[in-house]
Amino acid sequence: MRDKQFVAVHRGGELSKENHSRLMHWGRLCALRGLSLLKDSIDARLEHALVVAEAWEKGETSVGEAQRASVAAHAAARESSDPVSTAVARAIGHAVATAHMADHSLGGALYVLKAIKLAGGAIDQEKKWQMEQLQSMGLPSELVTLIQKNLTVKEKALIK
Repeated sequence: MRDKQFVAVHRGGELSKENHSRLMHWGRLCALRGLSLLKDSIDARLEHALVVAEAWEKGETSVGEAQRASVAAHAAARESSDPVSTAVARAIGHAVATAHMADHSLGGALYVLKAIKLAGGAIDQEKKWQMEQLQSMGLPSELVTLIQKNLTVKEKALIK
């Protein structure tokens, strides 16, 4: 069951629209960091998902459009034969899925870490950058702590 801090107020949770948008922004920023790892040009579905994520942040598109963009990004991930590109596509798919459920923003961060590791890079600097960005978003400290805790737990399972 999802923590109520990740559930939007209009769905019975504690997450305000402003903080939900901030989490979308953070997840999208994290996912964007993976683009430099792609060996080929970016798949149009991933580009579209990033555009939709930004539009949702600004209140310019629907959750349904974000969900469709997420499904398309995950399809691009499944079709990729390169593990790094797959992880980047998953990061983008999760980032845009934040519109549906805010805890998907963690996937934007975690899958970029996975892509960096798969590409032979060190993830400590990226983790530090992600935390700095998160802490600068103006989110309640309890929510930041919850995100940090969840990132630690999920990182152990996803990034081996």
